[in-house]
Amino acid sequence: MDTGDRLLTPGEVAALFRVDPKTVTRWAAAGRIGSIRTPGGHRRFRESEVRALLEGEGVLDDLDGDANRPRNAGPPQNGSHGPTNAGLH
Repeated sequence: MDTGDRLLTPGEVAALFRVDPKTVTRWAAAGRIGSIRTPGGHRRFRESEVRALLEGEGVLDDLDGDANRPRNAGPPQNGSHGPTNAGLH
């Protein structure tokens, strides 16, 4: 490990990918992202590996379906704004 490589908690990784921390733990258990264990048994993630995944150098697709894919921060791509109440008026 690079001595300058910071270790991130599952919560910090989850915030970067905009997923639940349990999703990050599942990714680690499935071998999709490397992790190390602290002496207390907690998972930590190398910041350099997480950044590489964020930049598309790693693959996190097809883990447990769409629910575990990083969410898009922008509006829906098809221009839809979701269901409306227009038909109720």
